[in-house]
Amino acid sequence: MESISIAITTPALLFPAISLLLLAYTNRFLTTGQLIRGLSANARDGKVPKASKQIKNLKKRVSLIKAMQLYGVSSLILCTISMFLIFLEKNLSGEILFGLSLLAMTLSLIIALYEIFISVDAINYELEGIKKYSKSYKKEHENLNEQQHNNEEEQEEILSEDEVNK
Repeated sequence: MESISIAITTPALLFPAISLLLLAYTNRFLTTGQLIRGLSANARDGKVPKASKQIKNLKKRVSLIKAMQLYGVSSLILCTISMFLIFLEKNLSGEILFGLSLLAMTLSLIIALYEIFISVDAINYELEGIKKYSKSYKKEHENLNEQQHNNEEEQEEILSEDEVNK
């Protein structure tokens, strides 16, 4: 069985991708940290309704971002060692580590995708909160209640007329 040989430049192709991913992960971490600090300041001022759901969500996101960074850095380290082993002409070991590097990068991306879904859920939750407190939502809600009330009165009138006609 013939082995596939990779050149020393093959693992080097991952460096820009891994570097950009780590930068994106760091930005997500900083943004989440900023949200936590803001939530903490609001909590001290007593301005945090329904904070337990937000805290749980943020804790999960922080741990996921930590895992994303861990696998991303592992991918970069494995890629570097792979290049070194290929340089030393230990091709099989270098190829195995390059494969592990790809696996670590894939795990990092899968975790990132999951974290994005959690983040979107958190944003949707916040949007619902904004919607509930907005003036237009309150007016729509009041109009709907008024329409329902009017519909109920009309139905009662119809029932009353039906009883009178009987």
